[in-house]
Amino acid sequence: MPKNKTDVYTVSRLNGEVRQLLEGQLSRVWLNAEISNFSAPNSGHWYLTLKDTRSQIRCAMFKGRNQQITFRPANGQQVLVRGNISVYEPRGDYQLLIDSMQPAGDGLLAQQYEALKLKLSSEGLFATHTKRDLPQQIQRIGVITSPTGAAIRDILHVLTRRDPSIEVIIYPAQVQGASAARGLGQAIATANARNEVDVLLLTRGGGSLEDLWCFNDEKLAHCIYNSAIPMISAVGHEIDTTISDYVADLRAPTPSAAAELLSKDTVNKQQKLLAQRSRLKQSWQHFLLQKKAHADRLNHQLYRQDPKRRLQTFQQGFDEVQLKLTNAIERYFNKLNLKQQALLHRLNNQSPSRTLTLNANQLSHLKKRLFDAMSTLMGHKEQQHKHLTQQLDTISPLATLSRGYSITFDSQDQVIRNSNELNPEDTITTRLRHGQVQSRVINTIPEK
Repeated sequence: MPKNKTDVYTVSRLNGEVRQLLEGQLSRVWLNAEISNFSAPNSGHWYLTLKDTRSQIRCAMFKGRNQQITFRPANGQQVLVRGNISVYEPRGDYQLLIDSMQPAGDGLLAQQYEALKLKLSSEGLFATHTKRDLPQQIQRIGVITSPTGAAIRDILHVLTRRDPSIEVIIYPAQVQGASAARGLGQAIATANARNEVDVLLLTRGGGSLEDLWCFNDEKLAHCIYNSAIPMISAVGHEIDTTISDYVADLRAPTPSAAAELLSKDTVNKQQKLLAQRSRLKQSWQHFLLQKKAHADRLNHQLYRQDPKRRLQTFQQGFDEVQLKLTNAIERYFNKLNLKQQALLHRLNNQSPSRTLTLNANQLSHLKKRLFDAMSTLMGHKEQQHKHLTQQLDTISPLATLSRGYSITFDSQDQVIRNSNELNPEDTITTRLRHGQVQSRVINTIPEK
């Protein structure tokens, strides 16, 4: 049991403290993931889920932020986002509040580059007080680069022209590709182990950000920082800047400029001026990085305490209620529609017109059956009549008469079958096949 009432949390208090804990411990994060469940209510805010093959997180991007996005997010799209971890207190869900979004691949390397710069700067790898001066008397230079590249040719050309007495030792390494960073680190370690040069020059010619990416490797940065031999970084053209430029003791804008700095001639003052200018530029960039990191921390604190956050939370809750209400109304109308269809189906089944149609069809069927039955009966009766007629013709007296026989009747129209039925002077009528004859009896002759 709790010792006092203050040990018992309410849900609201717990969610509020979890939100403060997450927002205080986790600063702004970058996330590369796939969009799903994207929705854009009438409020103008965006709600979505970011996922990979194993996990997912709910996200919100409020109207003031998403108006700066130049593309329309879609489900299944891979994006790179930046945001702050927070907790949506009414539901107790932790979520990412997005303030920046771009298609994955566009600027991904640049974002990784900026993130690594901030990290290494906070670790002190760019600090000005750790930079070492170059030796006053340089007799041997170690060059870490590709032995077949244009950079080594430019360096050797400048050194031959300005100070042929300087010896050059090349530590060959790949300067582009997935394994290049590891090879460059191994070359630095080899040079330090052999300890045969006065200064190390890490260099290559110009190229795209992808081409120069091996010089933005975190492990390589630590190798440069931990080198016992002073190092110069001269990667790409003057406009190209890599992590190795910030960590090295001195940055040269080009491989040729590095060779100029490492060699002496009548314009030695100009060389020192270039070195000081490069050092000043490096210090200024380090100063800007520190101020940027400080500004980011202040912005993060301001973001956590911004009154708009509470308003955004209310807006998010309103959007959720609106979406739920919209879905509920849609489900209700779908239910009514299904009910209406069911009633319409029942009404159609019980409709008088349908009943009349069914009865008419049944009457037509019965009429056909009656007609067929009458036709069959008439045919049967005709056959029966014909048979009876034939039988009647067979036994008819007319048939007998037609064979030459005759029938005799007395005065009472009774058939005379025996001569004993007649008396002399009786009048009889004989019927023939055609016509009849009246006679008077003269005499009767009995049957013998």
